[in-house]
Amino acid sequence: MSVEKHDLLHELPQHKESIRFLKMNDNRFCKLFDEYHDADHEVHRIEQGVETPSDQYTEQRKKIRLSLKDQLYQIIQQYEQQAELA
Repeated sequence: MSVEKHDLLHELPQHKESIRFLKMNDNRFCKLFDEYHDADHEVHRIEQGVETPSDQYTEQRKKIRLSLKDQLYQIIQQYEQQAELA
């Protein structure tokens, strides 16, 4: 069974340069990025069958991953809007 990874660069390839810049220059973004990566890695391992927690735990981790992605995307959008104005 092929399980799709959801790392941020594959999820938002059109924002690759912004993601790289923010990882290097924004501490909040960097912290959230690391949390997202950890959550994504854990969900990926669960989906591959490497780990077998309860369905409730798996859904909770997926919701956390989605929330982190939303927060990161919001920061990316704010950064890009400010860059357009500059």
